[in-house]
Amino acid sequence: MKSFLVAGLISIAAISPNAANADEGKPILLVASPAMQGFYSETTVLVLPKKGGHVGFILNRASRTTLASAFPDEPHSARLADPIYFGGPEAMKSMYAVVRRDPGEGSRRLFGEVFVTVSAKTVDRIIEQRPHEARYFAGFIAWEEGELSKEIEGGQWLMAEPDEATLFRRDTDVMWRDLVERIKNTL
Repeated sequence: MKSFLVAGLISIAAISPNAANADEGKPILLVASPAMQGFYSETTVLVLPKKGGHVGFILNRASRTTLASAFPDEPHSARLADPIYFGGPEAMKSMYAVVRRDPGEGSRRLFGEVFVTVSAKTVDRIIEQRPHEARYFAGFIAWEEGELSKEIEGGQWLMAEPDEATLFRRDTDVMWRDLVERIKNTL
């Protein structure tokens, strides 16, 4: 792998553990297999297809850094006590946002009314105008073409369909465990 609310409200439908699903052009939710060891152990990752591979954000690795502490001279950031999430080891100095409603330029619809933006200008506008409607990530995970399919076929990841409740879940410390149980119960 290259170096991108409440449990009762999570509505996750397990997808067949077929690696071809990772290449269908829609976002997927990856849940690290209980057997996975190392850096990605016990992670939940939102994955997006992109030309030549996939990118993703780790959903359950909240950092100790808030936007307020990361940008103390920015008055709009000072209102945000939520943590910045560690999205992955690529471009860790870049900020990304997953938001509920179209933020405009530089964004991509994930599903429903959930969007992701990689535009610094758009992230700044979100922080200024509707900061509490987003989850902020520093960095991402990237897979080259075919790499993610091999990992899924090798049993490293369980797959599920992403939903808004999971993406914006507050108690991310138990997210992985809850999702593994939910997926196992649907197989």
